[in-house]
Amino acid sequence: MNVPTNIQIINGPDGQPAYVVIPYAEYVASRNSEKDLIPHEVICRTVEGATPVRAWREHLGLTQDDMAGRLGISQSAYAQQENSNRLRKSSRERIAAALRIEAAQLDF
Repeated sequence: MNVPTNIQIINGPDGQPAYVVIPYAEYVASRNSEKDLIPHEVICRTVEGATPVRAWREHLGLTQDDMAGRLGISQSAYAQQENSNRLRKSSRERIAAALRIEAAQLDF
């Protein structure tokens, strides 16, 4: 039974499917949201030597005091976490929540 769809398959020169055309609304609904992406500026800062936490904080225009306040800890305690290359999972999740990003975005 053929069910009508709004999807179009375009075959390549070899006769095999090469492209799929779908309505834009379906594309937007199906793709990963931008909240899962890591901005180019954050990646560049880590290449320059910053930890992912520091790169994100700077990208978002936050100070260490801002982050410490969001986490309910002292600035010096936050600075230690920010400079760590091996954060505990719970710390990474708390910092990600304070940055309003996904924890996976700190794990690269």
